[in-house]
Parts: sequence; structure tokens; C-alpha cells
Amino acid sequence: MELKARIHSVETMGTLDGPGIRFVIFMQGCPLRCCYCHNPDTWDIQGGRIVGIEELIAKILRYKPYMDASGGGVTVSGGEPTLQPEFIAELFRRCKEEGIHTALDTCGYCSITDIDKIIPYTDLVLFDIKHIQPQEHIILTGKDNNRILDALKHIDSKNIPLWIRHVIVPGLTDNILFVNMLAEFLKTVCSLELVELLPYHNLGIHKWRKLGLKYPLERVLPPSEKNLNMIKDILNKKGIRVA
Repeated sequence: MELKARIHSVETMGTLDGPGIRFVIFMQGCPLRCCYCHNPDTWDIQGGRIVGIEELIAKILRYKPYMDASGGGVTVSGGEPTLQPEFIAELFRRCKEEGIHTALDTCGYCSITDIDKIIPYTDLVLFDIKHIQPQEHIILTGKDNNRILDALKHIDSKNIPLWIRHVIVPGLTDNILFVNMLAEFLKTVCSLELVELLPYHNLGIHKWRKLGLKYPLERVLPPSEKNLNMIKDILNKKGIRVA
């Protein structure tokens, strides 16, 4: 029987989710409820549309020349892709058969068992650290970060290249104490290649309203260039490469 999964959407020529031009698949379902989420319509695991693996592979292969020419590949994002681990593992296995680079974009709130289904076919992990401090993480996402940091350490033990993604939200994640805590933790991640600092934006606020949800950060403005550079400098001084 063909494997199927629930997806939200695809982006055929993505340039923001890993190296080169990428075919990005946004999976349906997420265990976190981030205050700044710009895709709350991906939260419901019963939402989206059902797609078979053959249909998806056929679409991916149409864009392989662009991937090959740019050093790109396939990225699965979300939502949270590890909620559908068997499908992602088989998708990545098929991609590897076709010589296509694979990247997993995860929040890390998942079981080690599910990670281990996917990791053997994964070339790069884009790992989102929402907040380094557990209680602040609960405020920001509804969950603490213990399981997430354990997942990151496990992935790191597999020697798979890691890019860390961290959203800078004024008043929530830009505190210098928290930035230094993050930097000290990242110094222990052996497979870390890059940190991407993502400035907060509220471009998804219309989706919250459409779903009848109150957007919690309505009055929060994007971080200033000065603040972003200050955070980047702190990480750089700790020997951490920042995009």
C-alpha cells in the first residue's frame, strides 16, 4: 500500500530553507503553539490535504535540474514533519536514490524513535530553537524545551550537519542574558555549521484572524537592525558562525 501523508502546501523554488534552490514541503500538524507562528493553519494534524508519495516524488523530479544546478534539494518543514515519520523517511529514501539532497526542518518536539526513522536519509537538519530558557519557552510555545534539547543532542551525536534557526522577538528572545545562554549551549553542539537569526514579523496575523484566534504579539514590532547586529556580535565572539 502506498504511503500517504497530510501536507499543507509545497514551494517549488524555495531559497530560504537550506542551500540552493529547494522543493519545500510544508507538512500538516504541529505540537507547538508559537506566539509568532505565521502558519497557524498548519497546526491541526487533521487539516491540509492527503498526498501519496508517488505524486510527490513525481513533482519533485520535475525540479531536479534546478536543484542540481544550484546545489539545492528537498526540504520538509511544517507544521512539524516528525509527526509523520514513516512518510518522511520513505520520501527522503527515495530522494537519496535520485541523488537529491535532503533537509529536515524541525522544532525538535518529537521522540528519539521518530527521529531515528528519518535521520539515516537526512543530509542536513534545520533545527528551530525557540527559546533556550525552559519557562520562557513555555510562554512562547506552550511547551518546555527539555524534549527539544534532548532531540538536538541526539541528532548532534549522529554527526549530521546542523543549522540552528532562532527567531528574534523583541521582549521575548532578545534579552542579552538569554542570548548568552544560547551561545554557551551552542558551543557544545559539535555538528553546528551555521546559526540563522530570523527577525520576528507579523505577516501571518491575517491567518490568526481568519481562524478566529487572537494574535498574542499584535503590538510587537520587528527587531531593529542594531539589535540584530548586537546579537550577531555576541554569537560571533563565541566562535559561532551566523548567517
